Amino acid sequence: MEAFFAFLIGYCAGSIPFGLLLTLAAGKGDIRQVGSGNIGATNVLRTGSKWLAAATLLLDLAKGLVAVLVARHLFGTAEAMLAPAALAALGAVLGHCFPVWLKFKGGKGVATNMGVSFGLAWPIGAAYALTWILMALAFRISSLAGMAAVVAAVVAAVVLELWAFVPVLALIALVVIWLHRANIARLLAGTEPRIGSKK
Repeated sequence: MEAFFAFLIGYCAGSIPFGLLLTLAAGKGDIRQVGSGNIGATNVLRTGSKWLAAATLLLDLAKGLVAVLVARHLFGTAEAMLAPAALAALGAVLGHCFPVWLKFKGGKGVATNMGVSFGLAWPIGAAYALTWILMALAFRISSLAGMAAVVAAVVAAVVLELWAFVPVLALIALVVIWLHRANIARLLAGTEPRIGSKK
């Protein structure tokens, strides 16, 4: 039951569509009708508001972090593949990507996964964030930075020998990369938009 409730806490937190809520509150309309139709920070940036995009990024990150920390507080800090913290992490990312409130059509999980990475172990989160920042600065392509970061989290867990978190981070990485399959096609074709593009 602890495992179930930890996953549920993660899913409920992760499924809060901050990008949609913030753009509606700011009078920017339905973010799902803008650019890629995604509810994440990169697409929110296409509304022309850097502040809304930054707020979306921070809140999406925070909901992943909070979900894991709450699970740790309620159910303990055991480090195992099916430990509450790991299941809350998985639930948070799946909740963001497949929110029941939006007919299971959400974001791609990059910011939320950064939050859960910090929640599981701060060095994993640091590796995730540093990889995203360096890739974004080097290539200015959000999707490429995001996919590199989710892989970096798995690698960091292996290097740090945090074996209990490797399976859940690997599963999350597969989900995130799968959700980026259209981006991968555009990357290969050389047509993937850069950060700040209106497309």
